[in-house]
Amino acid sequence: MKPLQDWLRKHPEVRTIRVAAADLNGQARGKRIPARFADGVLRNGTRFPMSVLNLDIWGEDVEDSPLVFEMGDADGILRPTERGFMPMPWLEAPTALLPIWMFHEDGRPYDGDPRHALRAVVDRYRARGLTPVVAMELEFFLIDDSGKTLQVPPSPRSGKRRKAAETLSIRALDAFDVFFTDLYDACEAMDIPADTAISETGLGQFEINLMHQEDALRAADDAWLFKLLVKGLARRHGFAASFMAKPYPEYSGNGLHTHFSLLDEAGRNVFDNGSAEGSAVLHQAVAGCLAAIHDSTLLFAPHANSYDRLVPGAHAPTAICWGYENRTVAIRIPSGNPAARRIEHRVAGGDVNPYLMLAAILGAALNGIEDAAAPPPPVAGNAYAMEGLPQVPRTWAEAIADFEASAIMARIFPHELIRNLVLTKRQELHYLAELTPEERVELYLDTV
Repeated sequence: MKPLQDWLRKHPEVRTIRVAAADLNGQARGKRIPARFADGVLRNGTRFPMSVLNLDIWGEDVEDSPLVFEMGDADGILRPTERGFMPMPWLEAPTALLPIWMFHEDGRPYDGDPRHALRAVVDRYRARGLTPVVAMELEFFLIDDSGKTLQVPPSPRSGKRRKAAETLSIRALDAFDVFFTDLYDACEAMDIPADTAISETGLGQFEINLMHQEDALRAADDAWLFKLLVKGLARRHGFAASFMAKPYPEYSGNGLHTHFSLLDEAGRNVFDNGSAEGSAVLHQAVAGCLAAIHDSTLLFAPHANSYDRLVPGAHAPTAICWGYENRTVAIRIPSGNPAARRIEHRVAGGDVNPYLMLAAILGAALNGIEDAAAPPPPVAGNAYAMEGLPQVPRTWAEAIADFEASAIMARIFPHELIRNLVLTKRQELHYLAELTPEERVELYLDTV
């Protein structure tokens, strides 16, 4: 607790703090607290109902959730994660964010908390003497949503709007140089390891890579915090930033690609056998990932808009297959130095909850390793054009049903989390059917 208290003493300009946890949709739920009362939170935690981590995308109670009335809407205790305080550079007043996660009264982790779900998977790796090393690539759109239609914000430099996508364009990056300079400064202040930025294939779309971490929980924290930062900072600059899967029907959507390898207790990459093919352990992990993709698609595509991205030929994988140096497949093995041999999981959209997504990926890989599973042959060429390959679910309703019934998901996630997420998604599915396409975009633009 003392380092947290010391942080506040070193930042006397901070007058208020936010304590926030990620709900099942990845939304930040928490409280605003005057900084002078922060010691009470650090000593005793804070409390709010367990059902708060099980709200729908509007922030409403899930009607059939047993957490609300059946259990009396009982409180959980929320305590600081190991991340500690950090500034919130997108706000005008100096403010600190303290990430928290939920526990029962007796100290047990609350099974409905997505961060605890990832922690449980990491503990399984630790029991085998393995450490996941994780990096993520996050795509997002900068959007002017002030009018009746979405469009690219005018460049602060020239006042002009981009008329088309400019893949890997330096000009497109330079047009928003002030925003990206502020973004990188903010990442430094929040200790988010933002690396390369590029202009992507969509209109006003960009991608920033987060450097690899030997702590999967921290990697998921980085992604969650980065999404909060980008959206908040963009609004401060006078436009929106969105990670929604498919803002524009005619352009590719936002992906969130995850790279991972595994280190043994001696610090060796167990995916490396000195060859381009990789080790038997790599193949087992690939097999586990492939086996789980269909049933875990709900975690990679959690919203109605997500399925607009998962269409053939739109730079998002639809066939459940793998290959070497092939961006049309779901599981890609990048080329390069064998010592850095890794898996790239390409299915997830930018609209995911990073904790649930990463738990699904790492949990599936570990299943494959534990079962000594063998993958099918790798795919060469255009996977979109190949017949007979298994496919991801085509609809949200199908993905919800497959997730609920899956023995693979039950091996990775606790029953309570599966139940809560299914109830949440079924409620959203019901109410979203009543919305127009424009209303759906308005809903998802800022939330996901």
